[in-house]
This record gives sequence, C-alpha cells and structure tokens, in this order.
Amino acid sequence: MVDYRKYLVWQKSHALVLEMYRVTVTFPKSEQFNLISQINRASLSIPTNIAEGCGRETQKELIRFLYISSGSAHELEYLLLVSRDLNFIPENIYLKLNSDINEIKKMLASLIRKVAQTVNR
Repeated sequence: MVDYRKYLVWQKSHALVLEMYRVTVTFPKSEQFNLISQINRASLSIPTNIAEGCGRETQKELIRFLYISSGSAHELEYLLLVSRDLNFIPENIYLKLNSDINEIKKMLASLIRKVAQTVNR
C-alpha cells in the first residue's frame, strides 16, 4: 500500500477538483443536475480512483484504478470543451483547466508505465 497523498498526480488532481467546484458554481442553475453534476463527478473520480488504487492489495489492481482515473480525465476534458462551447466557461479559464487536465493525463500515463514495470519483473 502506498500513501496516495505522496503522488504529485493525486495532489494536482485534488487541486483540480477544488477548482472545478469553484468554476461550476457559476454555471446556470438549469445545469445543476446535468453538466454541473457530470463535471463534478468526473473531476472527483480522478483523485478518488488514485486513492482507491493505492489501497488495493496488488500493483495490477493499482494500475486498473489508474486507468479508470485516466478515463475520467478524458471525460472531464470533453465536458470542459462542451462547457466552453456553450459559453459557460470563458476561454482563458478553459485553456488553463484544459492544460491542467492534459498534465494530469500525462502524469497518469507515466505512473501507469512505471507501476507496470514493477509488475512485469
């Protein structure tokens, strides 16, 4: 078991969750049970799956949860795009958040490769 809080990717994804909650509060109330809920769940899923994977028994299980986390990051990337296109997010905020998500996706891919190397030994 690994302390998930030590992973930089978890720290960055946790910060992203906090930022997403701040951003979605400005969305129209009509989106509360649609886009807002979906964005918040997708963003929350990224660090949550990292944490859950770290609590599992094997490295293979950790990898599986890291893949789920990566899938949520990809989902969030699209949800932000559609939010921008609907004019719920200004372009400058979209660009910053999209950059953060892409960094997290790259970090997850790197961590998956690193952990997979320990499994294949």
